[in-house]
Amino acid sequence: MSDTWASALPQAQFDGLIRIREAGLCGMITLRGDPAALAGPLRAQTGLDMPAQRRIVSAGALQLAWMSPDELLLCLPHAEAPTMVAALQTALAGQFATVANVSDARAVFDLSGPRVRDVLAKLCPVDFATLQPGDIRRSRAAQVAAAILSLEDDQFRIICFRSVAGYMFDLLAGAAAPGSDPALYP
Repeated sequence: MSDTWASALPQAQFDGLIRIREAGLCGMITLRGDPAALAGPLRAQTGLDMPAQRRIVSAGALQLAWMSPDELLLCLPHAEAPTMVAALQTALAGQFATVANVSDARAVFDLSGPRVRDVLAKLCPVDFATLQPGDIRRSRAAQVAAAILSLEDDQFRIICFRSVAGYMFDLLAGAAAPGSDPALYP
């Protein structure tokens, strides 16, 4: 096993109708279980409260996202993920819960610009006009499963499986290419 880690598409970027950047290495931990059982250990280890349905809570470099009624995604610096997994596994010992480091199984893209909602609407069946900062949606971009995080009004983050990172980047770049008029795509 290598001690050298690399993100899915190191330094991939595209500037068109919006700016697309591969986010680099990101730590991600999936937690599954009863939210009531997860809440205390998560708060003790991260200082974060449980997010409401389809929301994200943040503190410093940590983000905790609601993924489904029994699933959360903790985002943190990549180097901190193994230690956090061990701490959460210890804190949740005896609970019916799973903690998995999925950092290296995911690719992350940051998208920004005043037309980011229009570009994403070309690919995803999501009402982007209703998304507020701190919202998350699980959906598809074309046929690729994705988590879509609204970070600020003109900033979004897309998380997908690492195995489709190149395809996702090409989809996003194609949708953001100058001359691809968002008005043509409802």
